[in-house]
Amino acid sequence: RHVMNELIDTEQAYVSELQQILKGYYQEMDSRHMQHLIPGELVGKRHVLFGNLEEIFNFHNDVFLQELQNCRDMPGRVGKCFVNRKDEFQMYSSYCQNKPRSEALRAHIGDSNPFFKECQKKLGHKLPLGAYLLKPVQRITKYQLLLKEMLRFSGDDPVLENHIQDALDTMLGVLRYLNDSMHQVSIVGFNENMSEQGRLLMHASFSVWTDHKKEKLKDLRLRAMNRHVFLYEKSLLFCKKREESQHDGAVYSFKKKLKLSQVGLTETVKGDKRRFELWLRSREEVYIIQAPTLEVKDTWVKEIKKVLLNQFDQLKGKKIF
Repeated sequence: RHVMNELIDTEQAYVSELQQILKGYYQEMDSRHMQHLIPGELVGKRHVLFGNLEEIFNFHNDVFLQELQNCRDMPGRVGKCFVNRKDEFQMYSSYCQNKPRSEALRAHIGDSNPFFKECQKKLGHKLPLGAYLLKPVQRITKYQLLLKEMLRFSGDDPVLENHIQDALDTMLGVLRYLNDSMHQVSIVGFNENMSEQGRLLMHASFSVWTDHKKEKLKDLRLRAMNRHVFLYEKSLLFCKKREESQHDGAVYSFKKKLKLSQVGLTETVKGDKRRFELWLRSREEVYIIQAPTLEVKDTWVKEIKKVLLNQFDQLKGKKIF
């Protein structure tokens, strides 16, 4: 019960902090009395600085906080709150993807500019805006810690334990999705629409060999290439990790796209159990992919098979005239 209280109390504090930022900074950008303080670089850039913070606040203030409060005396129902709102939590991916742009803009303007200073003074905040813009990232990662804590105290009630476990799985899934969407932002040189590739399912680094039947230079395929592979619902992207270090994470150069509707899969390849093959046009083009471990290979083969079966079912479902 004390974890339940902590969950609700910290949710109230979170909602209150978001409200202060929206009132004390976001809305102040419209105030006539503050216009002379706003730096030129910030004009018209509110959406860059705050991302979709208003959307996040509205969800927590109008919906999620109320739902959690309704569970205060019935902790068994709290699991459902998280599971039912799984899709709404995806809005954090927009916030996280925008975060590097927001940080760069804030650093460029500097915390000590007159507008930020005046807003901070009016709010009576000890910490500058940057600390508060981190709150959504901290909050979305905090839920799974509170749920793990709750799970520790639910051992003698198997029904409660199941509900909390479902909630924990949901929030860990949300964090994986956020992590993946951050990686997605960092693919450079891919000129198609990323959203048309479907949902990002998995990504990992592999050794890759290619075999092109029409290729004159056969020795090319003998050299393994290190590739970071992104598996989407409709395609598979081969990328190369760039070596230069970025303060906001890894960057990948796009190299090759395979449309999964045209791909064949061979699950076992001679030479190494960690290998599998993807091929196009009756094996005219073959990609031999070696995973770092057998476990990684099995997970990927299973997921690719699932995607290919789904595609097959969709094609079967369409009438072909």
